[in-house]
Amino acid sequence: MSADLLGAVSWQVFFFSTIVLFGWAGFMTAQALARTWRPWWHCIWYGLLLGVGDRTFEHVLFAGNLISLRGFLVDSAWIIAIMLAKHRLTLARMMVQQYPWLYEATGLFSWREKSPKGG
Repeated sequence: MSADLLGAVSWQVFFFSTIVLFGWAGFMTAQALARTWRPWWHCIWYGLLLGVGDRTFEHVLFAGNLISLRGFLVDSAWIIAIMLAKHRLTLARMMVQQYPWLYEATGLFSWREKSPKGG
């Protein structure tokens, strides 16, 4: 059952390759995209590319199934979820730090315009 879900690799391989290694790569990629003011949908394309890289990594090193649609979707979904969260987190932090006279933080992932003082 778990081999079908994960694309014929063990949970340990899935954890190491997808969760840790390619999750970190997605985390760093999303941070770079946000710091260069790229839109959020770039995370989708780069996440799919990282998903292909993850399938290839599992196939070459751990004899995983290279052509596994379910495995690719599971891997890519995790990577894209990490990327979207990090992109928004970085963007929110940048807006508040770079434009402190205009915006204030309203949480980890959001900001709002500052209300005018006195008037």
